[in-house]
This record gives sequence, C-alpha cells and structure tokens, in this order.
Amino acid sequence: MSTSEATTARRRDLDESGTRERVLELIVERGPVSAGTLAQVLELTPAAVRRHTAHLEESGEIVVHEPAGGGTRGRGRPARHYVATDAGRAVLSDAYSDLATHALEFLRDVAGADALEAFADSRVGELERRYAPLLEQAGPVPAARARALATALAADGYAATTRAVGPKGFALQLCQGHCPVQQVAEAFPQLCEAETQAFSRLLGVHVQRLATLATGGHVCTTHIPLSAVPTPMTTAGAPRSAAGPAPTSSQTTTPPAGGVTEGN
Repeated sequence: MSTSEATTARRRDLDESGTRERVLELIVERGPVSAGTLAQVLELTPAAVRRHTAHLEESGEIVVHEPAGGGTRGRGRPARHYVATDAGRAVLSDAYSDLATHALEFLRDVAGADALEAFADSRVGELERRYAPLLEQAGPVPAARARALATALAADGYAATTRAVGPKGFALQLCQGHCPVQQVAEAFPQLCEAETQAFSRLLGVHVQRLATLATGGHVCTTHIPLSAVPTPMTTAGAPRSAAGPAPTSSQTTTPPAGGVTEGN
C-alpha cells in the first residue's frame, strides 16, 4: 500500500469512528430510538446506520430494546429500537467515579449519614443556583420550564430531552440518557433523591422519578405533570422544609399510562 493510500485509509477509519460515536451519542440521548430516526437526524443512509448499529451491537455498546408487553405493531416486521448499555454509556463516563465513591464512603463513615445528605443537598443547590435564572426566563408554564431544564442539563452533559406523555400531552417526561455520576449514584442514591427534589423546586410542581440509570434503567426518567398549578420557586438551595413536601425517590420503573413518544 502506498503512502497516499495509507493516509486515505486512516482518514476513512477516523470518519467511520466519528460517525459511529455520533450514532452512539444519539442512542444514549434518545433511546429507545429506531434506525430510521437515526438515519434522519444524522443524515445517513439506511445502509450506513445498519453498519454502525451492527458494530455497536457486536461491541456490546447498544442492544435492541424489548418493549414491555411484547405486543406486535400491525403488519410486517416491527422496527428495531436501540438503547445504550452500561458499556456504551461508559464511553462518556467520568474517569473519577471510583475516587468520588471512595471519598463519599469516607465522608459517611467519618461524619455519618447526615453529612452525606448535606453533601447531596449542597451539590444540587449549586445546580439550582445556576439553572434558576434560565427557568425564570422560560416563564411560569411547567412545559416551558421543563424544556429549559432539559436544555440546561444537556449543556452539562446529561443528554437530556423531554417527551410528551399521552395523546393529549397531559404530562412530560424529562429523560436523561447520561449521568456523569452514575457509578457514584449506584452506591449513594441520596444523589438521585436530592436531584429529584431540586427538579421539583425548579419546576414548581411535584415531580416523580420513574427510573434511573443508577438502578438499572436505560435512562433517568422524571414524570412532570402539566395540569398542576405551579407554586412559587423557593430560593435555590433552600432546605427541604422550606421547599414544601419532598417528592419520593424512584418508586416504579413502569411509565404512566399513555406511554412515551419517541423524540422531542
């Protein structure tokens, strides 16, 4: 092989790798997502999508999503929908997760569970202080505030989107396809609980966490009712007692009736 041919081959491999990473990122963000949607959003041919999804499946970074109930979708072969695996999400994972986990274990052992909860509240308090102005600009409507929250989370690497629930869109689901602290949250669910409470205060409505990556879900899913009357947002980072009743942590991994629509 000549030098020019080798250079061309390396460039082609880099292009393939970059496109495959974009496919994986979109699956992390929007999964379960069909090959047709991947092709449309990324402006790829169906053949290119099949090539990349086959490679990602073979490497264990994505799997075909099996919907609950397993019903058929009319005539013909149903479209394959993909979700990312832990291995796929690990591509975006924080390299310091182990260190952070050990640090929190030390904090808990030395200072007790209250100190751990105080740390979790402090962490989301900073999130609230940064996000509050963005949500205030979005206005008082919960749907607009939820979309603003998803935008802010996406900018921070959470691969966040919103999805309408039900034929009339009576609620939204805030979906986070990536969690920078997933491995830490697996050991310390207080982080997820504090984050859920922060979302409730920021949105001004009672929200419910349906599933989390830390507990085995393919995405962190927060149910946001749109019919509820918004309450005034408390000062960012305020104690739980000042913010009203705290929402419960993850209670079920089954989405509410009506299902989830794919995409935003």
